[in-house]
Formats: sequence, C-alpha cells, structure tokens
Amino acid sequence: MKSNDKTNVMRVLDAKKIPYVSHSYEADPTLTGNQIADILGEEADNVFKTLVTQGKTGTYYVFVVPVNKELDLKKAAKAAGEKSIAMIKQKDLLGLTGYVHGGCSPIGMKKNFATFVHETVEGYDKIYVSAGKVGFQIELSPSDLIKVANCKVVDII
Repeated sequence: MKSNDKTNVMRVLDAKKIPYVSHSYEADPTLTGNQIADILGEEADNVFKTLVTQGKTGTYYVFVVPVNKELDLKKAAKAAGEKSIAMIKQKDLLGLTGYVHGGCSPIGMKKNFATFVHETVEGYDKIYVSAGKVGFQIELSPSDLIKVANCKVVDII
C-alpha cells in the first residue's frame, strides 16, 4: 500500500505510533459484516462494526460491537447515562463523523464522541475495525483500540 493510499485512521495510528495491519478487499457497500469476516478469514466475533447513535439529550455516542451481534439499545442507553438511544440516520453519518456507511471507524472521527466497545473485545489478541473507508479494515490489539478511541468497555449486546 502506498502512503497516499492510507486512510485517515491509518494516519492517526501512525502519528500515535500504534502498530496495525491493514487489509483491503473489493469495496462493496452491500457486504455484510459476516461476509467481511469471511473475506478476512476471521471469526465474526473479533471483527467489529461501528455504530453511531443519538441519546434523548441530543448527545451522540459511538458503539463498537462484533459484526455478528446487535447493539442492545437499552444497555447502550444505560452505559451512556441516557433515558433512551436511537441509531442516527445513515444520511447524517458522513457530516457528523467524516465517514460513510460501511466505512465508519471509531478512530479519527471529526469530533470526539463518547465511545463504548463490547466487553468481548478483551478476549482477543487482535481485532478488526473499519479503516475508515469501504473496502479497508485494520487489525490491531484491543488495548490499542481502547486507548486510541478512548473506549469504555461494557456489555452492550
């Protein structure tokens, strides 16, 4: 990969001297998380998706969960200290985070949002998250993700 092929996520990790391995595949926005895990040759449990929500107070939150699981909105609201939480509309994602649907990463968003990662993350030596562009994933240690995205580790599925 040439340096001009680097995504914003990779530049953030490089700047913070955090080791990662980048993976790319044919960019297809219709691929599911489970299909991406298959392409990577990984179990879906350690490939994570990034979900952006808005609480009843209007505050935005980011949740990172395995691609084969669903975010529990009640648990998410409790973790965020909100009465309720809802997914944001797909059309609002780019303006809010700087990322498109299918390429949203918890690393390097336009603003720093409170970020929560599901507790199963701690059971892996390496995990995968979007590199900030459809067709790109990064592999890194869970502790590095938690550190760089300032994640709280909670049960949210």
